[in-house]
Amino acid sequence: MTARRETQPERTALSWTRTALGVVAVAALIGHRAVVGGHPGVLVPAGVCALLGVALAAGVGTVRDRRVRDLASRDEAVADPRLAALATAVVVVVGAVAAVSVLVARLD
Repeated sequence: MTARRETQPERTALSWTRTALGVVAVAALIGHRAVVGGHPGVLVPAGVCALLGVALAAGVGTVRDRRVRDLASRDEAVADPRLAALATAVVVVVGAVAAVSVLVARLD
């Protein structure tokens, strides 16, 4: 009988995808608020946030998922602090853009 395989690496890989999709959703909400609120200047940062989310999902998420599966099959450590810092930076940037878009709308 084989030992039951731990699912933590798979959950971690799924959390990357969930984070990236959340970034894209927030970027879409910022873009919607820019169009509806009449603030076209906020569309550019919203587009940048959307591109960051797509890059996080398509690039980092896919590469990370593949790497996690490979390392987990060999029972090696799968942690990568640099990628976690990158994802954190993307979330902070999108949060800052969201805060600015709310403040711009409040100034009117």
